[in-house]
Amino acid sequence: MFEIVFFLVQLTGLIIGSFIAALTWRMPRKISIAKGRSFCPRCRKKISWYDNIPVISFFLLSGRCRRCRQKISPRYPLIEVFTALTFGILFFKFGLTLEFAYYAVLSIFLISIFVIDLEKMLIPDELVFSGLLIVITYLLIFGSTHIYAYLLTGFVSAVFFLLVTLVTRGKGMGLGDAKLALLLGSIVGPYIALYTFTLSFVVGALVGIFLIMIGKAQLKKPIPFGPFMVLGFFISLILNGIVY
Repeated sequence: MFEIVFFLVQLTGLIIGSFIAALTWRMPRKISIAKGRSFCPRCRKKISWYDNIPVISFFLLSGRCRRCRQKISPRYPLIEVFTALTFGILFFKFGLTLEFAYYAVLSIFLISIFVIDLEKMLIPDELVFSGLLIVITYLLIFGSTHIYAYLLTGFVSAVFFLLVTLVTRGKGMGLGDAKLALLLGSIVGPYIALYTFTLSFVVGALVGIFLIMIGKAQLKKPIPFGPFMVLGFFISLILNGIVY
């Protein structure tokens, strides 16, 4: 029974990952996700359902559009697999519980933020505040005795990142990072926040040093910090758990 449920969770992750891949491509380009099926950016032809099966279609098509033979970015299967893995890890951590559903829904917003910030150095307000609305709703229903502590943690986290932005004049952080800190701080609460954001800085520093060493980044060239904040959150969630 466990294997069947795990398979269904992974399959759901792949399908949602396909949605995230489309969303994160369209949102920065101001294209509504409600505008029908996915289409090839080059020939503009809509992609048939059998060419849009998560991961499988990418390999069956050898990574190219069936009609114009334009290369399909590997971002699509990567996002799909990453989302499926995230859902699988959350399932192992929480089982088929309310906590699993809560974090799985939040992961949709966080993975979307991760991708968009990584690709465009942009953290959309729609994703941050939609996620925050889910957090507040969850706290009101299931964690009423902690809601003020968790929301205060989000506020303090946002103020800290805002101060870093002001001190560095936007070179070290951006306003989007402060807004993301508001969301993440409200999720993790006062006991895990410091651990989460410390992890974000450590992972960010290590990756930044590595990229500089291999010539993929420069000291004066900004690197999006949002993805490291999201990674810090997922690592702290997996290693420590977050209890309301």
